[in-house]
Amino acid sequence: MSSDVAIVGIGIHPFGRTEGVSGRAQGAFAARQALADAGVEWSDIQFTYGGSHSAGDPDSLVSDLGLTGAPFINVHNGCGTGGSALISARSALMSGQYDLGMVVGFDKHPRGAFNTDPASLGIGEWYGQTGMMVTTQFFAQKIVRYMAEHGIGHETLAAVAEKSFALGALNPNAWRRKALTAQEILDAPMVNHPLTQYMFCSPGEGGIALVLARGEVAHRYTSTPVYLRSAEFRSRRFGSFEVFSPWTTPETLTGPTSDAAAAAFESAGIGPEDIDLAQIQDTESGAEIMHMAETGLCAHGEQEKLIAEGQTRPDGRLPINTDGGVIANGEPIGATGLRQVYETVMQLRGNAGQRQVPGAPRTGFTHVYGAPGISACTVLSR
Repeated sequence: MSSDVAIVGIGIHPFGRTEGVSGRAQGAFAARQALADAGVEWSDIQFTYGGSHSAGDPDSLVSDLGLTGAPFINVHNGCGTGGSALISARSALMSGQYDLGMVVGFDKHPRGAFNTDPASLGIGEWYGQTGMMVTTQFFAQKIVRYMAEHGIGHETLAAVAEKSFALGALNPNAWRRKALTAQEILDAPMVNHPLTQYMFCSPGEGGIALVLARGEVAHRYTSTPVYLRSAEFRSRRFGSFEVFSPWTTPETLTGPTSDAAAAAFESAGIGPEDIDLAQIQDTESGAEIMHMAETGLCAHGEQEKLIAEGQTRPDGRLPINTDGGVIANGEPIGATGLRQVYETVMQLRGNAGQRQVPGAPRTGFTHVYGAPGISACTVLSR
């Protein structure tokens, strides 16, 4: 049995809005790229896990890729869909049952905010009637409390988004590729105080596929395998304040992000201080700030200084969201968590172009967070 799983092929369909191209077609595009990158055929893939929120059943991709009869298992876990698919594939390979598999995530969300029924989450209709099903309100409430507790200013929110748009401009697969100044971001229409229009991500479209192999056979497919050292998923604890979990306790409790990150680092046998770059959930600017500390990458309250000094940019001490994150890429739910892994593989291979982290990075970390309080984290290395 293998204790190592490697990513040996990666593929992406550009994120954003692609009129006339279905979400499934975007997933198939990414899958073909990943197969070509690994130098294999679809008929070589022994199993697939795939996820989508709004673009149909992922297993319908076999109509595009080929009717080989191999198992294709659909995964649906909100924003953690990609992480769940990856964890499932890793477990299948570590069992020794398979040598080669694929994970794929894609989506094509309609314009506008996500339209979720409170009843589907076990919440009364009152929650939607108060407007709290519009998630911008939750994120604003959470960051207001955090900023007050840790002395973080409004300018730091703008600095995060400024970095995101600057890196998106360097990413050929990003949706938003126009750099914006911090002042333009601050002057944009206020959505929910203190978050302006350009501090938020938007639902979008895109597809990602990864080909994975057992560590012992990885070099059959690539000379630059990236090893998936750990992949962990956690849900919320009693009393943690999470999106669509509309209550909290007077004290601040740890949530799924802290739990999943700690488990990922423990399983990988390294600590946050050993990470060379990270992709963390940035549904809005405040989320990136909070998740920096919740994942253990820095201390609570340290973020403002790190961001002001440029330490979270590619040439800084702690590069974060080097592809522009979801602020620049948008959020197609089925693909988001896998997009983070795709970018980390690009960076560890040294293939990220103008946004490449210097010094030949060796380790990467990814983190995705979503409703109703779930988180998936990975540690990768070359």
